[in-house]
Amino acid sequence: MSETLQIILYASAAGFPIIIGGLLANFAYGKSYSLKKEVNHWIVAFGGGALFSAVAFALIPESINDFDVPVMSLIVIGGALGFMLIDKFAARIGGSVAQVIAMMMDFIPEATALGASFAVDKSFGLLLAIFIGVQNLPEGYNSYSDLRKRMSRKSTLLLMFALSFVGIFAALIGSNFLINHPKAVSGMMLFAGSGIIYLIFQDIAPMSKNVSDYIPATGACFGFLVGMIGQQLV
Repeated sequence: MSETLQIILYASAAGFPIIIGGLLANFAYGKSYSLKKEVNHWIVAFGGGALFSAVAFALIPESINDFDVPVMSLIVIGGALGFMLIDKFAARIGGSVAQVIAMMMDFIPEATALGASFAVDKSFGLLLAIFIGVQNLPEGYNSYSDLRKRMSRKSTLLLMFALSFVGIFAALIGSNFLINHPKAVSGMMLFAGSGIIYLIFQDIAPMSKNVSDYIPATGACFGFLVGMIGQQLV
């Protein structure tokens, strides 16, 4: 199998959980059942745990040793501030565009790093694909309801299907333009890792909490566990 085809397959595995999550949400949309609220909060927490595992096991460990403390600090601060500004911009414009921006904020830099990582370590590319796919499934599930408030069922699913391919293009860009720039890839992963931490505490953790119910928070532990299993298997 050629390296380009392998990158496309890994990026597809990372991106297609978006539409899979959307299809699952479409099946549950409008239906009422006793644990629906708890399930929704649990899925949000699961996504947060998966994101945190990507930061803890992939993005930070693979990039932190490539920079001295001042440069590392600047990149981390830049990631936090950069994601905050994008988040504020998305909140200001609102609508389905804002939801798309929120979904792509972590996906695009991770997928780009996935493609670029093939020059150094293909097993790390596989690990990133696992992490991205695991976090995109609950993100797709949770985003469906928000998109459906503004769009029809058909339009929502078509948009999510199209977004599933974004990772392929990002990974190919990374493999073609960043493959000889390992420090740039490390900087991107550090930047994205910092931004993801911002997103977890700004958006995901508050959304996952359900007043007087303690079960949803366990989803974060399960999401993190999936990341641990992926790390061990790869």
